[in-house]
Amino acid sequence: MARGDLMAGGAGVVKIPVPVFLIEHDEGLVLVDTGLNPAAAEDAEAVYGDLMSFLLIDYRPEHTVERQLAAIGYRCSDITHVVVSHGHFDHTGGMKLFSGAHFYLGAGELDHVHADTGDQLRACRGEDFTSLDRHAWTEFEHDVDLFGDGAIEVLLVPGHTPGNAAVLVRLPTRRVLLTADTVHLRHAWEHELPMPIDHDHARARESIRRLKRIAADTRAEVWIPHDPDDWHAFGAPGVYQ
Repeated sequence: MARGDLMAGGAGVVKIPVPVFLIEHDEGLVLVDTGLNPAAAEDAEAVYGDLMSFLLIDYRPEHTVERQLAAIGYRCSDITHVVVSHGHFDHTGGMKLFSGAHFYLGAGELDHVHADTGDQLRACRGEDFTSLDRHAWTEFEHDVDLFGDGAIEVLLVPGHTPGNAAVLVRLPTRRVLLTADTVHLRHAWEHELPMPIDHDHARARESIRRLKRIAADTRAEVWIPHDPDDWHAFGAPGVYQ
């Protein structure tokens, strides 16, 4: 994508990963985001249409979330909880594969998805949500301690979208803050730069600052999922090349 589409003032182009994260917990398997629609691995233009005018997708069958889970010994039906950081297409494409899971989404996000009028480059795809029972959702208005033990905290950080969320994971030996799309690139994190299509630029900056405070207070490593340098810094898991 063009860097200028990912952060204010960006120049040139960048190849970004589109990850999902699996967190193993004694109470269940938690998936953070679901990636692209699996059908796009065969024909991205047929699935995403006009979106293809401003991005190029390198997406093959072995990249799908189903295949990635299988590679580490899991099935989609094993997932018990899905945290959807926000309603953009590269985070919601695989949701239909997890109909047996309980979903978590920030307050206002579902309404935003279905009311999208093009201000976000048609980045929201309501059809990704249609196969799921509305009762399978928890819409949260405040931060959520997923299992009540502090291991997985879902943080409401609006701005990019009304219900945008990040996830703080406390592992036995380290803490990792997954920023989701609060920022897209490390430079944007350092300089508190919004994405041009952010729903609310002022709240987006406030959310970046809030995550910085949380990272400092918890001594968490910050992982910006779409940043290619961060991806490699954390060991380039999965099949991203």
